[in-house]
Amino acid sequence: MNKEGSATRDESADLNHANPGQWIELSHSKVGPFLTRKVFLSPEKVRIIWRSREQRKCYNRLQGSCRNTWWAPTAISWWIGILFALGSSAFMLGSVPAYATWVGVSKDNLTFFIGSIFFTSAAFLQYLEVAATAWSPGGGFISQVSKRKWQPLLVEVHRIDWWAVVIQLIGTLCFNVSTFHALTAGAGVSESNTLVWRPDLYGSICFLLSSYLAWVEVCHKWGAVKLRLISWWVVAVNLLGSVAFGVSAIASYKLPSGTMVNPTINNVETFIGAGCFFIGGLLLLPERASLMKVKLLST
Repeated sequence: MNKEGSATRDESADLNHANPGQWIELSHSKVGPFLTRKVFLSPEKVRIIWRSREQRKCYNRLQGSCRNTWWAPTAISWWIGILFALGSSAFMLGSVPAYATWVGVSKDNLTFFIGSIFFTSAAFLQYLEVAATAWSPGGGFISQVSKRKWQPLLVEVHRIDWWAVVIQLIGTLCFNVSTFHALTAGAGVSESNTLVWRPDLYGSICFLLSSYLAWVEVCHKWGAVKLRLISWWVVAVNLLGSVAFGVSAIASYKLPSGTMVNPTINNVETFIGAGCFFIGGLLLLPERASLMKVKLLST
């Protein structure tokens, strides 16, 4: 058994032949109404651990079988990481004043809009990832979880990951609206605050809530520090990035004079927030590879 509780190859040898009805629940972790972890003991005395994040990252039809870290285009988690990294790169670039001066305001705003499209694409794939993953905390056959049919319209309010991805998807759509109107809105202060700033603020709030739910899912409590766990680093840097996006949104509010509350803070915090999501996106790649290795040990 490793430090995170995953079964070794020998301990998992009879996992697929175990009778779930005979599994004994040893413990479980809940945060509010959300179940994030369960530990079972099989009749063969094998400790079987179910975690909601690992469930969707390993056991659905969309993950493929490739264990390569940096090149796995058949896996949905790989694309999620790449798209978030691309969107973050655009936001980082757009927040650099020298770039805005070089290309002009219109092209700088276009850079943000393109980045928001990458964000929405990644968030939509996250939603598909959840929709393709069965919720099986009650001792179902782990090897059969991947047989769930794709159910994109299924509302699963009992799942913390469902809430996290839906809220983040809404947030990315808000960023789409905000960055699009930045391209087309007039120079009026009221129009800018209504069409650009307000959806940007809503998107930042959605990102903050979504990131916190993802952090809770990994921590299995309202908060914890798990420095040795790569999944914790993914959600931790994303949470930090969401906080930075929120500060950026507040600083970008336009005063009656037509100037932002603080354009420097707006640019700096946007760059920091995007940088955090860039790191989080790249970390999804080794996280997927490590979880796939654990999956192979339990089959």
